[in-house]
Amino acid sequence: MAEFTMELNEEQREVRDWLHGFAADVIRPAAAEWDEREETPWPVIQEAAKVGIYSLDFYAQQYFDPTGLGIPMAMEELFWGDAGIALSIVGTGLAAVGVLANGTEEQVGTWIPQMYGDANDVKVAAFCSSEPDAGSDVASMRTRAVYDEAKDEWVLNGTKTWATNGGIANVHVVVAVVDPELGSKGHASFIVPPSTPGLSQGQKFKKHGIRASHTAEVVLEDVRVPGSCLLGGKEKLDERLARARERAKAGGERVKNAAMATFEASRPAVGAMAVGTARAAYEVALDYAKTREQFGRPIIDNQGVAFQLADMRTSVDAARLLVWRASWMAINGKQFTAAEGSQSKLFASETAKKVTAQAIQILGGNGYTREYPVERMHRDAAIYTIFEGTSEVQRLVIARTLSGMPIR
Repeated sequence: MAEFTMELNEEQREVRDWLHGFAADVIRPAAAEWDEREETPWPVIQEAAKVGIYSLDFYAQQYFDPTGLGIPMAMEELFWGDAGIALSIVGTGLAAVGVLANGTEEQVGTWIPQMYGDANDVKVAAFCSSEPDAGSDVASMRTRAVYDEAKDEWVLNGTKTWATNGGIANVHVVVAVVDPELGSKGHASFIVPPSTPGLSQGQKFKKHGIRASHTAEVVLEDVRVPGSCLLGGKEKLDERLARARERAKAGGERVKNAAMATFEASRPAVGAMAVGTARAAYEVALDYAKTREQFGRPIIDNQGVAFQLADMRTSVDAARLLVWRASWMAINGKQFTAAEGSQSKLFASETAKKVTAQAIQILGGNGYTREYPVERMHRDAAIYTIFEGTSEVQRLVIARTLSGMPIR
């Protein structure tokens, strides 16, 4: 087990500096354009693929970093560049984590490479869990998967929403209900291979922020996938459902469902994204405060501005500490006895919203215009308190964990 440390080793520092250079030289110059276009920045994704950032190998190296700091370090640097473009680069990772968390070795080896493609033909993947009437309330999920034993196929029907890369993905990972009587315990995850009949893109959302990232509905109409596309396999599913039924009869402990397993693994990474956006806004505000003069002196000479910057930096550093702690705990098998994963996501996401708002205030009227990036950063930051579990859900998870009570 790696000891917890705040010092990056030499290899990690090299990776961080490499990512920072890509974010500064490639992502930032393109950020305003793709935000305005509200389209997937395929040329930037391809550039990331050419240098090795958008690849299975790169994310595997970071994911299995024994210190746990590889993924949060990478997320922070890329999202420091721009949240919308960065999400287009890393969005495939959520589907990949879904396969890693629930799939067999054969499924991991078969499907994750197809999620990325290669530098000459980049692909993306989508993780489809939320529904129009089932976001945080996963027990209300309506998408159904029915097993056709004669053909060894699963038939999927339903509508997913808020899917990053939904409809344009090469591979979709879909969470569906296989046993409605078990509520959220009766869910399973399925691979929908490329060009599978019955899967289509529904509404594409025009968003407040992260506009360079494609978000859409995914419609499933009698989508048939081979039995081998059930993540983990049918034998494992049948065993899990049998245990859930026994526990339900006995009123026993809860069983984590497939979607929640994916979200728990990714929450500190979302916190790191928020840290990157918050840090970027803080740095813009600091530079502006040093050079902008009012009444014959730089505005940072005023306590009202200087104290805001002090609070901003403190909050950013505190958020990073929580994210790194949770990431280290996760990779080393430490249980989140105080919901440390949710703590990191909650604090970092709330910090991003606050710090980006403070940055606009420090820039004044300039901060409210699109001539300066803090306006875009503030719009982007709003998503962190919403996706992969709202701040309210994080507080609920933390409170339940601390109290042991079914708080509602």
